Amino acid sequence: MFRSVFSKQMYDERRRLLMWGLATGLVGSLMMFLWPSMRDMPDLDEFLANYPQAMRDLFNIEAITSVAGFLNAELFSFLLPGLFLIFGITRGAALVAGEEETGKLELVLVTSISRVRFALHKVAALTVSIVSLAVTIFLFVWVSGLVVDAGLPTGELAAGMTSVMFLGLEHGLLAMAVGLLTGSKTWATGVASAVAVGGYVLYAAGKFVDAVEPFQVASPIYHALESGPVGGGFRPIFLLMPLVGIVALVIALPRFDRRDIGV
Repeated sequence: MFRSVFSKQMYDERRRLLMWGLATGLVGSLMMFLWPSMRDMPDLDEFLANYPQAMRDLFNIEAITSVAGFLNAELFSFLLPGLFLIFGITRGAALVAGEEETGKLELVLVTSISRVRFALHKVAALTVSIVSLAVTIFLFVWVSGLVVDAGLPTGELAAGMTSVMFLGLEHGLLAMAVGLLTGSKTWATGVASAVAVGGYVLYAAGKFVDAVEPFQVASPIYHALESGPVGGGFRPIFLLMPLVGIVALVIALPRFDRRDIGV
């Protein structure tokens, strides 16, 4: 029925992608529909002044008076990055290491397909899944913005979605690479999650501690969020974000090709 591991994986992912896309897209639409109420709030400045200074610094609350600032505060500072990290890491850990732990991988690898080709098909499936999720959320938010006449430039929204998409892809590829090296879904999830949490802590600490600020550049969260991300335009650093995962895969693939599966 299926000519490749990639097509079989995408078929298996269809319901998961549909549920994730609908759920996150509807949340994005809800936030967009709330924007007119926030925009027209008479005492908005006084309302913002009541926020703790730490939250105002971390989420750039003062910028909430614009539609880009509102989306950054409500969607792109925590919610969407967190969702893309969860999706990328859990799927990256499950696509190879998860199948190895359940014994499914051995059945596939007794066929004529090489291990490296199998892994690359899984990488392609993960990439297409994350891109599909980003496009779905973009369309929900974009259409909702047109309905409420938010005046949000399409390019700014696209740049913001690109930043969180690559954030999820970077950590998803890292999780897959650890899974290829270890054969353990637990290790794959744990290592990629630790990198994500560490990156967020470094990014947040740099907002409040001057001594930490120069080191923020080492955080993937910083690369994704520092420019807005909505309203900051498309930055070349976005294209470099997946390199950590790609390098990890290059290291992991030869090891995966040689090691005993399930051991």
